[in-house]
Order: sequence, then structure tokens, then C-alpha cells
Amino acid sequence: MLLTGLFGFRAAGAAAEVMIPTIVLPDTSTQFVANPVVQPLPQVGTGTDPEAKLAAARQAGTLGALVDAQPTEGDLSPEMRCLAGAIYFEARGETLEGQLAVGRVVVNRSKSGRFPASYCGVVYQPSQFSFVRGRSMPAVRTGSQDWREAVAVARIADQNAWNSEAPEALFFHAARVSPSWRLTRLARVDNHIFYR
Repeated sequence: MLLTGLFGFRAAGAAAEVMIPTIVLPDTSTQFVANPVVQPLPQVGTGTDPEAKLAAARQAGTLGALVDAQPTEGDLSPEMRCLAGAIYFEARGETLEGQLAVGRVVVNRSKSGRFPASYCGVVYQPSQFSFVRGRSMPAVRTGSQDWREAVAVARIADQNAWNSEAPEALFFHAARVSPSWRLTRLARVDNHIFYR
């Protein structure tokens, strides 16, 4: 852009006008008309978001890390109480893998079409679980570490969030007994033998 400027000079009582061409360049610097938007990046695995904790635990690669990442608060549905109760009474004190294998039996049965379609239906089916008396479960020490662990393992079994050492198992018994079952043996995990 070319502008012409008019400048006046006064010298010796005479008026003189001189036309001097002036070049004005456009301003090319970047100017913000609004405040810049800054979005913080999420931190992986460091928040209290349950989904982030679970994702971080899965990446950690151990069942123990996944158990530790399970939410410890909130009410359990009756179905999840039945599943956690079966794990608590049948596998309390065993390794996490042993507890998960027991939990997966309940889950697998509920989906098989050969057993009741709910966790409570499976657990309370007559003559299936030795801890059940009639249609009731013994009292659970819900404040204990064993119960918290059983609840965490129940959530993992329910979500199929970790592979069991006895996949597709529908039956199990204590290793100290020898029933004459004609079933396909899948695995021994801790003190239980699992079958399909």
C-alpha cells in the first residue's frame, strides 16, 4: 500500500509544500482476539476415576493389580452379593486365581442354559454349594479383608475382565475328595479341581 503524505515546511516566510511518498506495510504479526483455550491432558492411571484405575490395572498385567483397582464403595446388587458370597465361602483364603475360578463357575453356570439364569439361582440351587443351608447363606463378615477381596473378584468374574485358569468350568470340588464324576477335567487351581 502506498500512501502519500503531505508535509508542510515554513522557511523564510514562504510556504512550501513537499509531497513525500511513504510506504506502509500491513501488520503480519499474529494477534489473538480472544483468550487462548488450554485443555489439560488427562493423566493416565493417577486419578480416582474407576475406569482409569481399571485400565491402568489391566495394563499392569496382574490379577492382584486388577483386584486392587476395583471400587470398594457402593452397594452390591443381590446378584453380586450371591456371587461374592460363593467366592467368599468356597475359596476364602485361596489365591486370587483360585477365587476367580470359583467365581467363573457361577458365572458360567448362569449363562449355560443348564442351570438357573441368575447368580442367586445358581448359588441357591439345591445340593450345589455346601455352605448354603436351605435358601440362606451364613453371615458374612462384610468388614473383613476377605469379603472385600471376594467382592473385587466377583466384579472381575462378572465382567470377564481376567482369564480364569479354568475357562468354561461348570463344576468343581475340593481336591481332598474324589467323586466319581464323568466330566472333562480342566484344571486344578489351589484346593479345587474344575470340570466341564
